[in-house]
Amino acid sequence: MTFFKRIFQSVQDIVRKADMKLLGLCMVCTAFGLILIASATNYLGPSTQLKRVLIQAAGAVIGIGAYFIFSNIDMEYFAEKWWLFLIFNIGFIALLRTPLGVDRGGNRSWLEIPHFPVNIQPAEIVRLSFTVLLAKQIGWFRDNRKMKGLASLFFPAVHAGFMFVWIYVVSRDAGSGLMYLIIYAGMALAAGLAWYWFAIGFTGLGLSIGLMALFEKLPTYWVERFRVLFDHSYSPQGRGYQQIRGMLALGSGGLFGQGLFHGIQTQGIEGSLPARQTDFIFCVCGEELGLVGCFVIIVLEFLVVYRCFQTARLAKNSMDALICVGFGTMLIFQVVENIGMCLFVMPVIGLTLPFFSYGGSSIVALYAAMGMVSGVRGRTLPDWLRKT
Repeated sequence: MTFFKRIFQSVQDIVRKADMKLLGLCMVCTAFGLILIASATNYLGPSTQLKRVLIQAAGAVIGIGAYFIFSNIDMEYFAEKWWLFLIFNIGFIALLRTPLGVDRGGNRSWLEIPHFPVNIQPAEIVRLSFTVLLAKQIGWFRDNRKMKGLASLFFPAVHAGFMFVWIYVVSRDAGSGLMYLIIYAGMALAAGLAWYWFAIGFTGLGLSIGLMALFEKLPTYWVERFRVLFDHSYSPQGRGYQQIRGMLALGSGGLFGQGLFHGIQTQGIEGSLPARQTDFIFCVCGEELGLVGCFVIIVLEFLVVYRCFQTARLAKNSMDALICVGFGTMLIFQVVENIGMCLFVMPVIGLTLPFFSYGGSSIVALYAAMGMVSGVRGRTLPDWLRKT
């Protein structure tokens, strides 16, 4: 009896240290996402539909376990072993160039492990350790240099830039690599990096892209993805096809939608709404649940992001605060990019809607990230209060 009592008390301690409000919000998002995934995969038949839903549900369960684990880990201890993080980040991405790496749509972004039920996207996993390592790095400059001088800009920027280049060179997935730069920008801004550095950086980036486009040095598909944003009639059966079909689905839902499992595009044949359970899950919601359903998604995502930034304000040190800011920034960009992509105002770069889109490794990584945020909130409380 004493043995089971100790186990019960240990579980209680683990749960008590976790931010249950944040977990609850994530679980509501996931439950909503499972319903949308079930509808989006209905056209594939009952067996495939059930398989996809079960994989996503299993990923969520594993993710919830990761949430509680990371809620009880002080990342400061692991960040001291920064060189291990760096080796892991570089090495895990490099696995994509082994026979385990598989190509999808021109990107080599996935690892296919024999007899493993789902593929793994290393960039999703590495993003966690990268964020912790970058938070440690920027936090040190904030505490010791007050983000003054070129070193405060140069070293973290080189770190983020290297990861972007490394991911692109290995996998050709610029969208996943871009997330690393976005996380850096959010952290640097929160840490107090002067605005003029961002102005200089964006100006330089814009001029570089412009010159590369002028001299035709950019990949053709990059140019086409941006061109369709300004000319929706360009390549309607090619680069613009996904977004045109997505807009048709989204616009046909009206205020309350056509009804769950009754959307014309969602329940249509293969190709009627491409990537409907992943990149264009928001269009599924718009068609079948209308503007009301889309508004619910936006509110839920906002509440998760708000909880991240609220926790950042309570953090006991710069590193913990920046971890929360980094993951909050990541969620904001993914949501804005994904919804903007569905509205045909942002390019298609393969970023899914957090907690809603189908993806086993993605959902696990998201819960793990939120677990780190939860851990930061738990460490803001004094010991005597945590045990009550």
